[in-house]
Amino acid sequence: MKYKRILLKLSGEALMGEQKFGIDPQRLEQYSQEIKKVKDLGIEIAIVIGGGNIFRGITAEESGIDRVQGDYMGMLATVINGMALQSALEKAGMFTRLMSGFKIEQVCEQFIRRRAIRHLEKGRIVIFGAGIGNPYFTTDTTASLRAVEIIADVVLKGTRVDGLYTADPEKDPSATRFSNISFQEVFENGYKVMDMTAFALCQENNLPIIIFDMNKPGNLLKIIEGEKVGTLVH
Repeated sequence: MKYKRILLKLSGEALMGEQKFGIDPQRLEQYSQEIKKVKDLGIEIAIVIGGGNIFRGITAEESGIDRVQGDYMGMLATVINGMALQSALEKAGMFTRLMSGFKIEQVCEQFIRRRAIRHLEKGRIVIFGAGIGNPYFTTDTTASLRAVEIIADVVLKGTRVDGLYTADPEKDPSATRFSNISFQEVFENGYKVMDMTAFALCQENNLPIIIFDMNKPGNLLKIIEGEKVGTLVH
């Protein structure tokens, strides 16, 4: 296999499926089966999931909520999604641990780096919820930071599109896709498929990112097997 330990970043919006909000059980089932195919190969898997299907802290100010308060609400939304994903994974026969950026002792462990790595070594899927525990940081940055901390081989960003484009392909049909691109080119052109802090963390630590369509069956497995899928940022 091309990678031994991966950090999979999933968006909260992806869990909505065809709905306008909330969690689609069919999408959860689909993701758990895709992850299981990879887990059965002995790959160590960590996951960071967003909370945009429930609440986005960055838009809280538009509704009159203090930004910091809104960010904490968004972090709690990621814990809800993490619990839902944990349930789906365990239903499919996998062992998991949910770890939080701040204490929520009744439902998950607090993040401790060495403990997270030990869980991975024991074959458990580790889900990181509640961001890094501080406001003003996105779940993309959380994914990059946690990937560096657990010494992952790659960050896999699962989205609704099949890679990084010159523009949003859902809005601009003339947008073209990159098969690979350097971090420097991303910075120079201001591509925003992930925030710049997340890209910078990966660049500084020589950690590649693959942006791919998570909703297409088999894509995750193809990446692990070394096939070229999506866009490689390196």
